[in-house]
Amino acid sequence: MAKSRKLLLSPSETPWRGQEQVHLPLRKASAVQELLRRVGIGVVLLLIITLVVYVDHESYVDLTAHDGVSFLDAFYYATVTMTTTGYGDIVPVSPHARLINALIVTPIRVAFLALLVGTTVEVLANEGRRALMDAQWRKTLRQHTIVIGYGTMGQSAVSTLIGNGVPPEKIVVIDRNPHAVTAANRQNLAAFEGDATSRELLHRAELPKAREVIITINSDDTTILVTLTVRQLNRGAHLVAAVRDVENKPLLIQSGANAIVTSSDAVGRLMGLSAISPYLGTVIEDMLTPRTGLDIVQRMITKQEDGIRTSEVQGERVLAVIRNQTLRRFYEVGSDVLQLGDEIIVVRGVHEPQRGKSGLDRPRS
Repeated sequence: MAKSRKLLLSPSETPWRGQEQVHLPLRKASAVQELLRRVGIGVVLLLIITLVVYVDHESYVDLTAHDGVSFLDAFYYATVTMTTTGYGDIVPVSPHARLINALIVTPIRVAFLALLVGTTVEVLANEGRRALMDAQWRKTLRQHTIVIGYGTMGQSAVSTLIGNGVPPEKIVVIDRNPHAVTAANRQNLAAFEGDATSRELLHRAELPKAREVIITINSDDTTILVTLTVRQLNRGAHLVAAVRDVENKPLLIQSGANAIVTSSDAVGRLMGLSAISPYLGTVIEDMLTPRTGLDIVQRMITKQEDGIRTSEVQGERVLAVIRNQTLRRFYEVGSDVLQLGDEIIVVRGVHEPQRGKSGLDRPRS
């Protein structure tokens, strides 16, 4: 799901010439598989004509060599007949051979021409069809999540989003690596192959309409540049970025990131905790690993939980309360009694029944 494509858009749309089209998830056989299938059909048709002629070779004459019709001659006759070249050096002479040519060989030749023309038309029309699909896809894309960088961190982030109820069709991947784009398509994700610092490419991914942006690029300087570009195009999106060096965290904050994960520092801290206390490291890794043991989630409180204390929430341990866009940890004054409209961050077993509405479903303010 090619570079520098021309789009065929309606007159009311602005044409994006020379820009990437979205790579949508594959729903059918690839172009190579389809081409091989049609070549196989052509070969089968060719062999049918060859066998028809060779089985009845005594009813054909070679006007050039006058030495009978061999299997090679039959194959030659089939090729020049099916491609409508028709040199006329090998011809059917008996009435039944001519009847067979009229009833069998001619329909096969017509079928081959239809196959050839159909393949050519499909190749020519493919670009227009992809452009129309691209335009339709962009029209319906709203409140989506853009993941820039589909390496190990990006794939883990996407798995977490999907595991928390974000539909795959609401996730768009951007990556320079064509293999990463293919991997995203295999996960039923739409993806762009290109440079995320390109404003045109970000417009193609409908960044101004995105709700969340996750940046997981291995280069800190590129991450900062992408963050600046993203924030210029969309000031309201929740922007999460990963950096390798903790010293670059203030730059990302100034660039407009809402949340920053220091990948090397976080991994190093987890390793240190595991060395000091293996059980502590195991519990933290358990909470970070989806669908195993413990799970940490953010959700809205239910009507039944209005007015109760955080310690009274059944089946979960409340770590923090979010009220009026302010985070209150469990030990802070005023966070122990829940009110309607609060969100809570809880730890629970993966098999515990889910209550409340996930915070991922709420629009960002």
